[in-house]
Amino acid sequence: MGEKPKKDKEKSKLPFGRKNYLVFALGIFVIVVGYIFLAHGSITIAPILLVLGYCVIIPLSIIVRDKKEDQSEKPIP
Repeated sequence: MGEKPKKDKEKSKLPFGRKNYLVFALGIFVIVVGYIFLAHGSITIAPILLVLGYCVIIPLSIIVRDKKEDQSEKPIP
């Protein structure tokens, strides 16, 4: 009637690893530097850095996976 689902005793993994956070931090750094250049009046390097940070590095930080994580997730036949 009102049975609760059994909880798995497996250790839950975070979806992102150390590599993801490092790439994300790099993206934030590039964005901050872009805004600093923008504040100083640069109209060439600032937009390049901002587009690179927002459109390349941040999405890359979501996509990137560690090789050892990929190997550990594969089932052993």
